[in-house]
Amino acid sequence: MELWNATVGSDFLLMGILNDSGSPELLCATITALYMLALTSNSLLILVITVDARLHVPMYLLLGQLSLMDLLFTSVVTPKALVDFLRGDNSISFEGCALQMFLALTLGGAEDLLLAFMAYDRYVAICHPLNYMVLMRPSVCWFMVASSWILASLNAAVHTLYTMHYPFCRARKISHLLCEIPPLLKLACADTSRYVFLVYVTGVTFLLPPLAAILASYTLILFTVLHMPSTEGRQKALVTCSSHLTVVGMFYGAATFMYVLPSSLHNSRQDNIISVFYTIVTPALNPLIYSLRNKEVMGALRRVLGKYIL
Repeated sequence: MELWNATVGSDFLLMGILNDSGSPELLCATITALYMLALTSNSLLILVITVDARLHVPMYLLLGQLSLMDLLFTSVVTPKALVDFLRGDNSISFEGCALQMFLALTLGGAEDLLLAFMAYDRYVAICHPLNYMVLMRPSVCWFMVASSWILASLNAAVHTLYTMHYPFCRARKISHLLCEIPPLLKLACADTSRYVFLVYVTGVTFLLPPLAAILASYTLILFTVLHMPSTEGRQKALVTCSSHLTVVGMFYGAATFMYVLPSSLHNSRQDNIISVFYTIVTPALNPLIYSLRNKEVMGALRRVLGKYIL
């Protein structure tokens, strides 16, 4: 095994799923198509929510932020992975690795918190409709958005600085799609057991309370929906909530696998597949899940396209 000592100015090698595939060209084409889909669909959704005044309500403000996070998250990872594969050069500098880790942790953490706020928004809208514009007034919405970004960036900064302070003196190959805490710690030549436990505790703290809040919100929503006298209102509420729950399931399933399950249950191939799911597949599917079944979004999209393109 090649031994080295990673410091500022040194390079890592990102050996992601494209380097561990039986059909790398086909996988590269698939990932490219998914990235273009994520880029187009999230950009369109942000544009529609920004331009159409009818969507200037709390639900769509939060949805626009989710699309922005997805767009940035996949752009932090996917273009570099594709360019590296096409060039045949998988290197990433020490500084670049730290930056990618910080951005990925920030965007993933912000989305984790935002999904909980979106569940609260749906709870207020369905269970307390008369108080909705008071409980979800603009100042509250922007506080939710700012809290998501700030708390996630602080958490990311602490973890990035602490992870990158370790001496890395084993093989410089990171068997992962991006620079992330678990695969990097495998390269450290110091005792990381306490920090691994801290990462686990942080993962549980960051993931489980928001998930519990989401489940509690939707349990209360379900009871309210079942007692709705209007069939149309009941159907609209269920469509909106089922879209959100689909996104929640995809995001929290992948995040729980990476940061809550014990490291003994991980292997590099599984981690690579999961990383593709939450950095490429989920950002491509989220806007489709939210928009295709939402008449208001589809109506706004037709109005915007008709005004600016047709």
